[in-house]
Amino acid sequence: MARDTGRPLRADAQRNREKILAAAVRVFTEEGLDAHFERIAKEAGVGTGTLYRNFPTREALIEAAYRNEVARLCEAVPGLLATMPPREALRAWTRRFIDYATAKLGMAEALRAVVASGTNPYAESHELIQAALTTLMNAATAAGAIRTDISPTDMFAALAGIALTSAGPDQREQAERLLDLTLDGLRPTPPREPDH
Repeated sequence: MARDTGRPLRADAQRNREKILAAAVRVFTEEGLDAHFERIAKEAGVGTGTLYRNFPTREALIEAAYRNEVARLCEAVPGLLATMPPREALRAWTRRFIDYATAKLGMAEALRAVVASGTNPYAESHELIQAALTTLMNAATAAGAIRTDISPTDMFAALAGIALTSAGPDQREQAERLLDLTLDGLRPTPPREPDH
């Protein structure tokens, strides 16, 4: 990945980098591999030179944009848990997961080109997302807000299934319904009344 010099970026440089990565996701989603660096720079509000300084190749930009989406998804967990009850944090995060899946689907052609160039943009993404989901589910389980017999691996498989069938931008309402259905299935079952 470009720009891994070990030195932290200045605040303005970091902001520019974030704007470039967000713009790259939007533009690659809309235009696929035909996306021009000039359009991405314009969308980000930076000069083309700034974009090339950060990402000298198309593959470096695509990989960094994808990895940034994974990082944003995973790094949201502490903030969600700090500001809402665990079950609601899990619910909010599943919506972010669909946002991530929609971006990934939109960038699929560009990501395939990165893989074809010999780089694996997906390295570690599954483990990072699984760890984020595990943190959320552990918090919800400890609060008694979800069942204890559903593992994070099971939940990840359910989310991946929803993403596979409903991650298109025009399928958002269906994705929301399927997320609600899945999360309703996590509710703890009340103890049965004894038969008399």
